[in-house]
Amino acid sequence: MKNFTITGRNIGYGHPPFIIAEMSGNHNQSLERALQIVEAAAKAGAHALKIQTYTADTMTLDLSSGEFFIADPKSLWQGKSLYQLYQEAYTPWEWHKPIFERCRELGIIGFSTPFDDSSVEFLETLDVPCYKIASFENVDIPLIRKVGSTGKPIIMSTGMATVAELDEAVTAAREAGCRDLVLLKCTSSYPATPENTHIATIPHMRELFACQTGLSDHTFGVGVAVASVALGATVIEKHFTLARADGGVDSAFSLEPDEMKALVEETERAWQALGKVSYGPTESERKSLVFRRSLYVTQDIKAGEIFTRENVRAIRPGLGLPPKHLDTVLGKIAKADMKRGTPLSWMAF
Repeated sequence: MKNFTITGRNIGYGHPPFIIAEMSGNHNQSLERALQIVEAAAKAGAHALKIQTYTADTMTLDLSSGEFFIADPKSLWQGKSLYQLYQEAYTPWEWHKPIFERCRELGIIGFSTPFDDSSVEFLETLDVPCYKIASFENVDIPLIRKVGSTGKPIIMSTGMATVAELDEAVTAAREAGCRDLVLLKCTSSYPATPENTHIATIPHMRELFACQTGLSDHTFGVGVAVASVALGATVIEKHFTLARADGGVDSAFSLEPDEMKALVEETERAWQALGKVSYGPTESERKSLVFRRSLYVTQDIKAGEIFTRENVRAIRPGLGLPPKHLDTVLGKIAKADMKRGTPLSWMAF
């Protein structure tokens, strides 16, 4: 579970969550829009911008029937063939270089998800600093070995994978040469619902596979992602677009710029709040100790009088004896005159 760096950015405990803006197909087949998405992600404070590297032909066959056609009426992509969907969503390979260059100019990390050997080899020519393995590819052991052989960090989504399948994937990556691995809890439905996200899995994965863990989040909003930080998420990925109203294959469950900014800010606040196991007043709380309750004289008392519930009470501020000593004080005799508003001490009787 060691920390590591990607292009100088620290990943792991003791550092704010690493936030990845996933462009996916939200460029809507416009390089200008793709570059605007990079700029918006950087302005929102995202630490990385991820794209996907494939073509329709490397993903599937050009068929429009049977299992190659999306007929599910609940799907965002109902009525399209897989080939049509990937044609619409893919990022042209000639765009990769200008996208990554813009990322470098703006100080964020640009990288990609490869989907076959040719895309890994292409991305290596662009010297990407890390790789993502998508949920649907976490059972593609040859692809994982190919990516692992680069020796670069791998961020792997775990959607749908059983523990046995994850063990195979993690073993393949490590045996191939991957030294730095992040597993992202992911629900591979689009959009996902909070109750189907099960982020309690995050710390379990961390212990099971001894690696950094995080969240690839397809829910609406930022609440699930912020909650994941409390469970130890050190990497968070969310789909990102300029405006959902502009449409696009992933726009429905993508964050807009103001929401991405909120994600960066709120996850960092959640991380700051984790702190360490701590009891007793913090340094900033010490000045507030005076506002605790304590025992005070609430009526003028003459020497020789008895302390009673009428002339002694637990009130604020906290300069007298702690309230737990009230029963000890009651019935004692005052040594000297005491004015109303005097804090009680052991010297009073």
